[in-house]
Amino acid sequence: MQRAIVIAHHLILTAYGWWLPNDPRGSGSRIVGINTIAELGELHQGRQRIQPPSGTIREFYTRAENVLSFELVEFNAAAIQEIAVGFGEAISECQYTCYGCAIMPDHVHLIIRKHKDKAEQMIVNLQESCRLRLSAVGLRSSGHPVWARSGWKVFLDHPDDVRRTIRYVNNNPRQRKMPEQKWEFVTEYDGWPLHEGHNPNSPYARRLRGAARDR
Repeated sequence: MQRAIVIAHHLILTAYGWWLPNDPRGSGSRIVGINTIAELGELHQGRQRIQPPSGTIREFYTRAENVLSFELVEFNAAAIQEIAVGFGEAISECQYTCYGCAIMPDHVHLIIRKHKDKAEQMIVNLQESCRLRLSAVGLRSSGHPVWARSGWKVFLDHPDDVRRTIRYVNNNPRQRKMPEQKWEFVTEYDGWPLHEGHNPNSPYARRLRGAARDR
């Protein structure tokens, strides 16, 4: 079986204070390192199969606000627009190709094509550009964190995975009854690296097709 090839990254950035390790919906954390946060509830490792009602989540974060070092960050419409500007600047400067983006009040989804920068560096660049933008327009004080310490990454290794994730990302605002989001820095996905006109005999394309057959 051939090793899968990463062709894109699904990046999830979380606003400061959200998706704590013991979030009732579940998280990827194995421990809760801060005692005051641990007292909010037990750890739920992994996304819970049965999701809690919205009232349970609101109650958890109402209590969390009392123990966090800074005010819980929630992006309003103005902040969402400025975050989009920050993303556009980072994507242009770093020469990333972005196939999808949803900016939610408490988290963000981005789909970025494989690049010389690793996913972790992409997250750093995107977060910093937005932090500077929000600070410059007065929507966040320089000492207040905008993002949780690190984001999450999901590797995508086939065009079908990219298309499926694009649909999921695009549907996020609709699920929250937010306006549809269309950003200038998002490029329509053309099936890369199996797009029309690609060399079907290139080593990369052959290996990717082989990995897809073996799945």
